[in-house]
Amino acid sequence: MPQTTLLPEILRQRAATEPDRTAYIFLDDHGAETAVLSYGELHARALAVAAELGSRCAPGDRALLVFPQCPEFIVAYFGCLYAGMLAVPLNPPRRNQIKDATRSIVRDCDPAAVLSLELFVEPLSAALDQLCPGAHWLAVDRMSTPAAGFEPVRSSAADVAFLQYTSGSTAAPKGVMVTHGNLVANQEMIRRGFGHNRESTVVGWAPFFHDQGLIGNVLQPLYVGATSVLMSPSAFIRRPLLWLSAISRYRAHTSGGPNFAFDACTARGAAAADLDLDLSSWRVAFNGAEPIRADTLRRFAEAFAPYGFQPGAWYPCYGLAEATLLVTGSTPGEGPRFLEVDTAALRERRYVRPIGERAKTLVSSGRVLADEDVRIVHPDSGDPAPPDRVGEIWVSGGHIASGYWHNPAATAHTFGIEGRYLRTGDLGMLVDGELYVVGRTKDMIIIRGRNFYPQDLEQTAQSAHPVLQSGACAAFAVPGRDGEQLVMVHELRHADAADTADLTAAIKAAIIAEHEIAPAAVILTAPGQVQRTSSGKIMRTAARTRYLANQFVLWTPQELTETHRS
Repeated sequence: MPQTTLLPEILRQRAATEPDRTAYIFLDDHGAETAVLSYGELHARALAVAAELGSRCAPGDRALLVFPQCPEFIVAYFGCLYAGMLAVPLNPPRRNQIKDATRSIVRDCDPAAVLSLELFVEPLSAALDQLCPGAHWLAVDRMSTPAAGFEPVRSSAADVAFLQYTSGSTAAPKGVMVTHGNLVANQEMIRRGFGHNRESTVVGWAPFFHDQGLIGNVLQPLYVGATSVLMSPSAFIRRPLLWLSAISRYRAHTSGGPNFAFDACTARGAAAADLDLDLSSWRVAFNGAEPIRADTLRRFAEAFAPYGFQPGAWYPCYGLAEATLLVTGSTPGEGPRFLEVDTAALRERRYVRPIGERAKTLVSSGRVLADEDVRIVHPDSGDPAPPDRVGEIWVSGGHIASGYWHNPAATAHTFGIEGRYLRTGDLGMLVDGELYVVGRTKDMIIIRGRNFYPQDLEQTAQSAHPVLQSGACAAFAVPGRDGEQLVMVHELRHADAADTADLTAAIKAAIIAEHEIAPAAVILTAPGQVQRTSSGKIMRTAARTRYLANQFVLWTPQELTETHRS
């Protein structure tokens, strides 16, 4: 498919030439098929949505898409593209509880319409109506065939296709303006980078309001003409092995997720009896976490080798919403690349081969892809960093978004670099053509002049005791009497957890031994207290704010009580 052909036209062409070809298959929480959507049906239903929107709204207006993981989301998304409106995928509120990030998104985009299912329109309107007065509330599952004569709006590559809001992990969510040209540029990068064709079945569970779920699992299969098998994030969280079962059943070529997803499968697999799995079809097992854990890759590969998983299928990669999705990726079939570095030098943002036991293993996030430029620069000066230095990752190419919605200051700071370079805010280095991501500029902890990457401290804490789980810890700095001090917050999720005093001592001892710094406070908190983004990233800024406001809840086997700083 030529790169100049935009996604709405790609769907129209597929609907015309192969209307009965399966585009999407949806699975329930037990793996049973609940819906199948063909290219022809998707096109016809999207036209109905576009006609309804066109009778009520104007091109350029925004439309909130508030759906569970269902076919109607995809119908609504393409309906917005056909109508020339800007879709705004939104995380559905739970039990009508509106998060601050959701309020911020709704106010920022000022929607003219809200699209959802008929079942959810009334409760959603009760929860969101005050934030978007005057918006049209439309049930996509109740829309019929459009009136004869309706013609979709013809968009150009420079037109904004939709707003992808950032996760808000370090600041308030910002609406990334992704153009039609950005979409096809990144889709072509993904196609070539992943080695996709029309036979490359994709299995995914990432939420549709997240860039990985939408750009990777929904739009990429349509771009290449493949089939996508989709399940809900909640189904994965409850039954991680259901994901692997779907890969096996549908002979998936590509599937992946953040680092924690593979850890979850390894843990469940170890506790299960013989599994009915055949993972030999899995050619691209992408891992897009930052950082990617070498131990995670090793343990997963060992656990599922008996079921046909090949280590060469690993496909570490790196991306972000401001680059539409993908920035760097591995070579299919070659597996991950590893780099041993000196931990003390890395804290000083230098790459030095390890001396003695001061070693840390980094996993490459892949190579720079075609039609883009990636640079490592000094975060403050913008000068190119020497080859042995960690710096901020800057990216340029046709997939770089056009800026943030109604936020000229943030746009100028992030996208306004000469030559149209995107400042990612991520720290990394290029070694032998491979990108190694080591942290974020805003998350860096500096205590007594020494730099600490929070994910390193968190990993050390999580390995301090068997009951401490990965993905449940946040490290950050707070003001103290003698300068910045380290605070560690760790969730406990098991009723049979060890004595809290023993756990606190184990975490402090591990941090001191590994990093030569003593935490000023270790908070052992109840499940669900450490906030994460939709892709599983720890929201350290939110944890710091919550700690300073004395809002964490202490963990006890019997009851939960509000804590105060110690």
